[in-house]
Amino acid sequence: MDVTVIGTGYVGLVVGSCLAETGNQVVCADIDEEKIEGLSRGRVPIYEPGLESLVARNLREGRLRFTTDLNDSVRSSDVIFIAVGTPQGEDGSADLQHVLAVARTIGDAADGRKLVVTKSTVPVGTAEKVAETIRERTDHEVHVASNPEFLKEGAAVEDFMKPDRVILGVESDWARNMLEELFEPFVRTGNPILVMDVASAELTKYASNAMLALRISFMNSVARLCDEAGADVDDVRKGVGSDPRIGTSFLFPGVGYGGSCFPKDVKALIGTARSLGVDASILEAVEDVNAGQKELLLRKAVGRFGEDLSGRTFALWGLSFKPNTDDMREAPSLVTIQGLLARGAHVVAHDPAAIDEARRVLGESVEFREHNYEALDGADALFIHTEWLPYRRPDFERMRELLQNPVIFDGRNIYPRERMAQLGFEYHSVGRPAVAEQESVPCPSPRPTSS
Repeated sequence: MDVTVIGTGYVGLVVGSCLAETGNQVVCADIDEEKIEGLSRGRVPIYEPGLESLVARNLREGRLRFTTDLNDSVRSSDVIFIAVGTPQGEDGSADLQHVLAVARTIGDAADGRKLVVTKSTVPVGTAEKVAETIRERTDHEVHVASNPEFLKEGAAVEDFMKPDRVILGVESDWARNMLEELFEPFVRTGNPILVMDVASAELTKYASNAMLALRISFMNSVARLCDEAGADVDDVRKGVGSDPRIGTSFLFPGVGYGGSCFPKDVKALIGTARSLGVDASILEAVEDVNAGQKELLLRKAVGRFGEDLSGRTFALWGLSFKPNTDDMREAPSLVTIQGLLARGAHVVAHDPAAIDEARRVLGESVEFREHNYEALDGADALFIHTEWLPYRRPDFERMRELLQNPVIFDGRNIYPRERMAQLGFEYHSVGRPAVAEQESVPCPSPRPTSS
């Protein structure tokens, strides 16, 4: 099948590459000339495991190409996916200007029957707006469908190739048949293709992300209760998750969610609810809890070292909002870093993938290190924000030697409390009490810094 994907961001690039992998002829179109030139040479601008090799293979075998000619790409394909950004507007709602701009381009360029599929995360009613925009500009038959994406950053290629489910929002048998044929290779193991009306498909995406965000915020609220009650959130989590009606996924406490999806989608769903006169208080509470949770490690550090952190140096492991991505959008690490800097501290950070992106966001306000142990040298404490695999089984003896104080603020609970106490660390985690035998290590005054 001849397919065009308009937008070569995170979603569009994964969609286009994976559809090419199953034998389709795919054109990925974008107005960014520099990006298209790089992609045409196999240079992938984002960090996503497996994506670079996928792009290179399909370029080499002629199933995938990149172009800035949106009009030609529309005319050359029967199925056109819209995968451009939907940034958050000032009122929290999704900004559809890029989606509707693409719709106008499709309407002007259409030369026959087309199936237009919204892949971008868009609020209920967007497909209808896209259809109206296109039909104002062409007399050709155009069908508009919704196919929301459920890709996890860090596992996007695997998620697309082996989806839990494929959601198709369609209004015609022709659109349904085209999309079922396109996605059939990805569900051969029996996972469902769920066909529904367009509005339901659009809402399913937001409701799914909001539910996952709700579970995270709920467990973070439970973790706060555990801190005050002296309970262990790990035990509570296992007890709760053992109920098959609840399950274990997304019940791990931490320092809050971030990234490009959950924060934006929760806000957009709140905006949709308000516009329709529906109570959104539960979603507003999810946001409030998450905002407070991002400040957790900073509060613990201030409680330990005092409000004035002038002259102190802190190490930070993990900058991206989750492992296996370089995405810094809404990352909890930013809240900690900005809070430390505002109190006069110096921050030295490491991340396996996100240093370039962090340097773009933070500039020269933070010192970055190529290796994680280098960030520890002389630091007053270590903050852990992202549970990258290299951080899970480090050389603890080496860490003790490098840190000025053996103090760790772990926002992901990646170490056993008992072992950290035995190793002589003062270990602060999320919703877990300190081991009874553990004694706080005295905290010396900050060492004078060289000019």
